[in-house]
Amino acid sequence: IFEDKVQQKVTQFSTEDMPVSIGLLFDVSSSMGDKISRAKDAAIAFLKTTNPEDEFFLLTFADQPKVLEEFTSDFSEIQNRLAFAHAKGSTTLYDAVYLGLGKMKHGHNAKKAILLITDGEDTRSRYSLLNVRNAVKESDTQIYAIGIVDSYYSAYSQGRTGRAVLEEMTEVTGGKAYFPNSVYELEDICVKIALELKNQYVLGYSSTNPAKDGRWRKIKVKLNTPKGLSSLSVRSKTGYYAPQG
Repeated sequence: IFEDKVQQKVTQFSTEDMPVSIGLLFDVSSSMGDKISRAKDAAIAFLKTTNPEDEFFLLTFADQPKVLEEFTSDFSEIQNRLAFAHAKGSTTLYDAVYLGLGKMKHGHNAKKAILLITDGEDTRSRYSLLNVRNAVKESDTQIYAIGIVDSYYSAYSQGRTGRAVLEEMTEVTGGKAYFPNSVYELEDICVKIALELKNQYVLGYSSTNPAKDGRWRKIKVKLNTPKGLSSLSVRSKTGYYAPQG
């Protein structure tokens, strides 16, 4: 592990399947109309892979974000709420992420994650992209996003702003953004994300930098590839804000 290019001593290493507090952020704007049924099925498939110790809340967003279900360990409560979700209105993506990160602070588990399912760019939020960027960097929450691509001509498929925003939000937390070309890929992706959350390494270290300056410190995790394996990729949180004195 390197912090601001200075190598650190790894003091903790584990692969435990820790209980997770999960926020499900679900786009119900009008553009989700023909995709919402498959997206619901995918979200339920994700929840079915969780453990009894996990907890989750449901936040939907269109003209404004709404918490439809507070933290619960009974995923059938989330399923019931999703069943009555209908697509209409604009897309307040930034507001949803900002509110979702705030909710995660009340999660009971040390490990926290958000699954964001959306098909469009933000069109109506009160919070700006800068507000969201700062909130993401300050949070200890890992973010996974699924940007549903309509067609070759969609913003996501051409790599425009919406796609870049989702990639940026997820990358800084050690998560990942997926852009399936079909709603039929959604369920497999959700199951893949759920399994990844249960099969991660936890690394810990005490920083050699004692300064309490509140500055952003970059983290880089490098891997010594074992013999016989040609290439492995590492995905991890990219940094954190130092404490402020």
